[in-house]
Amino acid sequence: MTINQHSHFIELTSGETLHLRCITSRKKSTLGVVFLLHGAVENGKIFYTHSNKGLAPFLAEQGYRCYVADLRGRGESKPAITKGDLHGQSEAITHDIPAFIHKINALEGKFPDYWVAHSWGGVLMNSVLARFPEYINTVKACAYFGSKRALYNNHPYKFLQANVIWYTLAPVIAKVCGYLPAKKLRWGSDNESTKSHWQSMQWAKQNAWIDSDDGFNYGQALTKVSLAPILHIAAVNDKALAQPIDIKKFIEESGVGVQKMQIYGRKFGHSHDYDHITMLTHPQARKEQFCDVLQWFNYYGDNKSNHSA
Repeated sequence: MTINQHSHFIELTSGETLHLRCITSRKKSTLGVVFLLHGAVENGKIFYTHSNKGLAPFLAEQGYRCYVADLRGRGESKPAITKGDLHGQSEAITHDIPAFIHKINALEGKFPDYWVAHSWGGVLMNSVLARFPEYINTVKACAYFGSKRALYNNHPYKFLQANVIWYTLAPVIAKVCGYLPAKKLRWGSDNESTKSHWQSMQWAKQNAWIDSDDGFNYGQALTKVSLAPILHIAAVNDKALAQPIDIKKFIEESGVGVQKMQIYGRKFGHSHDYDHITMLTHPQARKEQFCDVLQWFNYYGDNKSNHSA
């Protein structure tokens, strides 16, 4: 099946340009529109390659129309993050992600039916739903890969990657450089602004889910809200960044709707012991978690009472 890829660009009033990658099949897409959002120190390429590998091309093959975002300064959004950039996750939540959603609405004539995230992208997505509840009923189902807000696990890898690198070294480097050069340091596939890193660090440390800019309480806003059904994908070799205990805590603070966590690894009957990245990039993912996401979307796409099923 032939997959089409092309880019859309969104001009922000601040002067930056956001990139949105549209991935579809030439066959008529009838199953709905999917919005995909990456996590910290990465970009939208976690979901696709130009040679049509990844989750977005897979979903396109099945009949979904996929839109993959690059947050401000990441991927093909311009300009790239550099010294002195002042934007952070508050801007992503209040401006950038709504801009992507409204661009999709302008292109498709409706808001995206399904939301997909990797890692910190799930936190940003739920933050958007908390702050803009009018989006909630436009979403049929979500799938979050390795998404957690705060870290509760005590694995040695967590101590290294979070306590030593993210909480200790990264703030010093960001202060010296004026931004976090994560790509150059090989800590990720893209860079972070100083503000974005600092804000995500505060939440990951188990601090309250409150916006540092204006005090908006995301956790409180979600207390009694029923979000669209969310499939949480965990991986047995994701030792540091999203262990089951971390994902369970995220589930507990993300409303009262349907949420399910599924762990992927050999001891659970899968062909590979996935980690935080390979849960989306390993070739076998197409036959395992990608198929489960497809089933999740197909089921709740047909279920009219999906927020309470």
